[in-house]
Amino acid sequence: MRSSVGAGNSAGQAAIYLARSARSVTLLVRGDSLAKSMSDYLVKEIKATPAVRVRPQTEVAAARGDRRLTELVLRDRRTGSEETVPAAALFVMIGATSHADSLPGQIARDQHGFILTGRDLTGADHAATGQPVPLPLETSMPGVFAVGDVRAGSVKRVASAVGEGSVAIPQVHQHLLRQASSAAS
Repeated sequence: MRSSVGAGNSAGQAAIYLARSARSVTLLVRGDSLAKSMSDYLVKEIKATPAVRVRPQTEVAAARGDRRLTELVLRDRRTGSEETVPAAALFVMIGATSHADSLPGQIARDQHGFILTGRDLTGADHAATGQPVPLPLETSMPGVFAVGDVRAGSVKRVASAVGEGSVAIPQVHQHLLRQASSAAS
């Protein structure tokens, strides 16, 4: 079994694509149905594809295997009961929600709640104020950096998020050097 987690159009399209070569694809949906977050044409296509099974109100509680994925533990969100199922692959397509609510409100966000960084910040040209220009991955709060899906304008892919994380480290060092030199002045 191959599993795809998510209920948006990307998850539905992935399930249809995977069903072309897999014996079975199970689409795990945390919500009640696909209709709330997926286009009607895609919901109909999934229903018409025998190799795709939809499991609403289900989440992945654990993924297990030695050197490769062999099984998933699925949790029924209504009852809390768990079931272990064999799995050869897991594709996570859980959308693009920023989930940045826990960050302070003074960190600037775009209209969708994604964190603005670097030159995307309003007034990012601080030359007139004497404030340093925010580094490319720095937020409106100096010393706070954002990478990956939470950042406005990001590619919304794991590999990109990992790359941005590695790019942020030298920027953190640069920020700390700025802090040290301004403290010494």
